[in-house]
Amino acid sequence: MSSPAERYSAARHRAAEAKTELGAFRRRYDFDLDPFQLQACAALEAGRSVLVAAPTGAGKTVVGEFAVHLALATGGKCFYTTPIKALSNQKYTDLVRRHGADAIGLLTGDNSINGEAPVVVMTTEVLRNMLYAGSSTLRGLGHVVMDEVHYLSDRFRGAVWEECIIHLPESVQLTALSATVSNAEEFGDWLQEVRGETDVVVEEQRPVPLWQHVLVGNRLHDLFVDAAQRKVNPDLVKLAREERGRGWERGGNRRGRGGHGRGGPPRGPRRFRPPSRMHVVERLDRDGLLPAIYFIFSRAGCDAAVVSCLYGGLRLNTQEEAAEVRALAEERCADIPEEDLTVLGFGEWLEGLTRGVAAHHAGMLPTFKEVTEELFARGLIKAVFATETLALGVNMPARSVVLEQLTKWNGETHADITPGEYTQLTGRAGRRGIDVEGHGVVLYAPQVDPEALGGLASTRTYPLRSSFRPSYNMAVNLVGQVGRDRTRGMLEESFAQFQADRAVVGLAKKVAKNEEALRGYHDAMRCELGDFTEYAQLRRSLSDVEARQAKHNAARKRAEAAKSVEKLRRGDVIVVPSGRRAGLAVVLDAGTSAGPDDPKPLVLTEQRQVKRLALADFPVPVEPLGQVRIPKNFNGRSPQERRDLVATLRAKGFDGNQARRDASRQSGADDEAPEIERLRRELRHHPCHECPDREHHARWAERYFRLRKETEGVRRRVEGRTNLIARTFDRICTVLDQLGYLDGDQVTDDGQRLAKLYTEMDLLTAECLRHGQWDSLRPAELASCVSTLVFESRQSDDASRPRLPGGQVKDVLAAMVKLWGELEELEGENGVSFQREPNLGFCWATYRWANGARLDTVLDEGDMAPGDFVRWTKQVIDLLGQIADVTRDEHPDLHRTAKAAIDAVRRGVVAYSSVG
Repeated sequence: MSSPAERYSAARHRAAEAKTELGAFRRRYDFDLDPFQLQACAALEAGRSVLVAAPTGAGKTVVGEFAVHLALATGGKCFYTTPIKALSNQKYTDLVRRHGADAIGLLTGDNSINGEAPVVVMTTEVLRNMLYAGSSTLRGLGHVVMDEVHYLSDRFRGAVWEECIIHLPESVQLTALSATVSNAEEFGDWLQEVRGETDVVVEEQRPVPLWQHVLVGNRLHDLFVDAAQRKVNPDLVKLAREERGRGWERGGNRRGRGGHGRGGPPRGPRRFRPPSRMHVVERLDRDGLLPAIYFIFSRAGCDAAVVSCLYGGLRLNTQEEAAEVRALAEERCADIPEEDLTVLGFGEWLEGLTRGVAAHHAGMLPTFKEVTEELFARGLIKAVFATETLALGVNMPARSVVLEQLTKWNGETHADITPGEYTQLTGRAGRRGIDVEGHGVVLYAPQVDPEALGGLASTRTYPLRSSFRPSYNMAVNLVGQVGRDRTRGMLEESFAQFQADRAVVGLAKKVAKNEEALRGYHDAMRCELGDFTEYAQLRRSLSDVEARQAKHNAARKRAEAAKSVEKLRRGDVIVVPSGRRAGLAVVLDAGTSAGPDDPKPLVLTEQRQVKRLALADFPVPVEPLGQVRIPKNFNGRSPQERRDLVATLRAKGFDGNQARRDASRQSGADDEAPEIERLRRELRHHPCHECPDREHHARWAERYFRLRKETEGVRRRVEGRTNLIARTFDRICTVLDQLGYLDGDQVTDDGQRLAKLYTEMDLLTAECLRHGQWDSLRPAELASCVSTLVFESRQSDDASRPRLPGGQVKDVLAAMVKLWGELEELEGENGVSFQREPNLGFCWATYRWANGARLDTVLDEGDMAPGDFVRWTKQVIDLLGQIADVTRDEHPDLHRTAKAAIDAVRRGVVAYSSVG
C-alpha cells in the first residue's frame, strides 16, 4: 500500500496532467492508455517528433490520433498519411466519426473531399507531390503522421517516405508509426539528424497474447510447449517425423511401389490431402476461434474457398445477421449499374456474405472489398479467405489467423515467407478489448518442419532497409528549388546514405585489419633466393590459365555432346559413358519433342531398365555404334519385350567396353595453350623454384593472395557506398543535361513540364509529350497509349502477344517503344536504369472501355479480374490528368483530348467509389 506522501504526489500529478492536452485526450477514451502510448504522446506535447515501433494491434495509431488532437486544439494543421488508398479511406471514416466531417478531409488521387480542412488524410504520394509543387495547402502545417512508415523498405514505393521526411518544413513535428523492427534506434538516429529532436518509443509486447498452433488432420497441436522460451512441442516433432516416414513426397505426393496388390491395379503415388477449407473453418467454429482470416496467397484459391463453403452448406450467420448483411451490402452497391453487378458476380458474393464468409484480394472490385472490411469489423463475417494484401495496414483484426502454406509467389518464384511476413500475417490474430488471446494456425503438410516453423515464429530480427533512390522528377524539382549543389547535400541526408555510411565504418575497419594481416603474411613468405611474391604470382597465373583452359574445354565438350545427342534417332545403339546408367543402351525415343535445345532421349539399358537421360549423362560427345530394329508397337513397360530387345542388342556383338575407353581418352584430351608452356618455363627458371622451403613459403603466399583478393572486394564495397546517392543524382542530372531538361542549375521549359509528372515513367512521358507522339490521337487512342506507361503485368514472363487497336495507335506505340530504346541506351551510357519498356498488355482493354464497350466484354477480352481492371484504369486516369495539367497552356488540343479521354474511361464501376 502506498504511503500518504506517495498518494499526495500521485494526486498532484493527476491534477497537473488534467490541465494538459494529453489529459483532455485521455478523457475521450473509455480505456487507459498503455505506458508506451503515454510516453509517445507526452513527447509530442513537449514539441518533439516521435518514432513508435510496436506490434500489429498494439494501438500505435492512438499516438497518431493524439497528433490530430494537438493540431485541432492549437488551431494548426495535421496531415495523416498512409501507404494505400484503402487505409486512407478507413482512417478518414474513423476520424470523421470522432471529429466530424467539417474537420477532416481526404486526398487520395481517387477522392478529394474537403482538402483544405485542418486535418487531411492522404496517401504519402499526395504529400510528396504537394512538397515539390510548393502547395499553398502546406501553410500552417504543424503535424504529419506517417502510418506504416516501415513501408520505406518497399522497393517500388519506399522512396516516397524518405522524400517527404527530408523535405518537410523544419517546423513540422513528425509522428512515425512503424511495425516492430530490429533497428528502430538506427532509424530514430537518422530522424534525429534530419528532423531534430526525436524520441524513439519501442513496444515489443503484444497487447493480446498470441498462441501458435499446427492443425494436423482434425487436431490442433500447440507449436510451443513453453511459449516464453519458444521450445517446440516434442509431440508435434514426433508426429511430423512419423508422417514423413510414410513416404509423402514434398509437394504432397507419396512414393508408391510398383506391382499389384492382391490382384488389384498397380498402386501409384498417393496424394497428401489436407483438410478442406470448409472443414478447417468448421473446426475453428467448434473451438470458438472465429472470426478468422484464412490466408491462401492465391486469388483463385480465395474465390474457390468461398464457393466450396457455399456448396458445402456452411452457414455461420444467424437469420438476423444475414438480413443485416444483405441490407448493408445492397445499400453500398446501389449506385453500381445492374448489368455490371451481374458481370461482377454480385449474387454469389452476396450469398457468401449473408452466410458469414467472403474473399478479399486485389482482383475484387474495390467496393466489394470495402463492404467485406466493414462487415468483418462489425462481426458480421466470420471467415475471410484472403491474399497477403489484407495484411498491409487495413484494420481487420480477427480472433484467429490461418496460414494454408508457408510459401507464396513473389512475382518470380514460389519462395518461403520471411519471419517478418509471418509476424505481419499472424499479428492480425487477437482483437484488443475483445479477445483475451489470439491464435495463429498453420496447416500441416509433409514439407512443414515444426522445428523450422518454430524458428520462423520466434525470430525477431526484422531490419528496416532503405530503398531510396533519386528520380528524374525529383531531380528537376529540387534543382529548380535549391540548385544542384544543395540538392546533392539534401540527398546525402537520406536514410539510404545514412545506412551506407554506417556500413562503411565497419568495412573500413575490416580493410585496416586485413592490411595488417597482409603485412604479416608477406614477411612469412620471404625467401632468401629471390622475390617469392613474384614467384607465387607466376604460380597463380599458371593455375588461372589452366583453369580457364579446362573450363573452355569442358564448355566445348558440353556443346559438342549436346549436338551429338540432338542427332540421335530411334534404334541407335550408344554407350552411356559414366554414372549409374553407364553401359550399352538403345534409343527408344530421341526426346526432342520438348525442344531441340534440351533433348532427353529415352533409352533401354543393358540392365533392361527404361530411363530418360539428360545432357549431364554425356560429358563427351556420343557416337552411335550401330542400329537395331525396334518393333513398331514396342511396349517399354513389358518385362518380356525389354528382355527380347536387350537379347537382340547383345546378339549384335557391340563392344561397350572399347567405346567407354575411347570416350575416356576423349574426355582426358586437352589442348595446352602456348601461354601455359611459357608460364611453366618461367616458373622452372625462377630462383625461388630451387628453394628447399618453397612449399612452406607457398602456403603463406596462398593465404596472402586469398586475403588480398578479399580485401580488394571489401575496398570496392567501401568505394561503392561512399557518396552513393549523390553519385546516382549526378548521373541522372547528366542524362537530363544531355536531353535538355536541365541547363546547369536552370530548369528548362521541358524540365518544368517533367517536374509536374509524378509517375514511375516520368522521363518517357515527358519525351512523348516533347516529341508530339500523342498530338493527333483521339481520346480513346490516347488512353490506350498512356496505359502502357502505368500497366504492369502480374506475370513477369508473360510472352503472349497482346491485342492492339488498329489505325494510328500501332504506329504511335511503335514510336513510343523506339523512344524508350533510345532512352535506355542513354541511361546505359550513364550507368542508370529507371525507365522500363512500355507494357502493351492493357491497351486493348483501355481502348474498348473508352469506346463504350460493356464491362463483361472488356473483362472477357482482356482476361482480367474486375479489381485489376478498375485499379489500372484509375491509374490511367491519374496520368491522363497530369498530361492534361501540363498541356493546358502550351498544347490546348492535347489538353482537351486528355480531358475527353478521362471522361470516356471514368464511367460505370470505374466512376463509382466509396470512402466508407
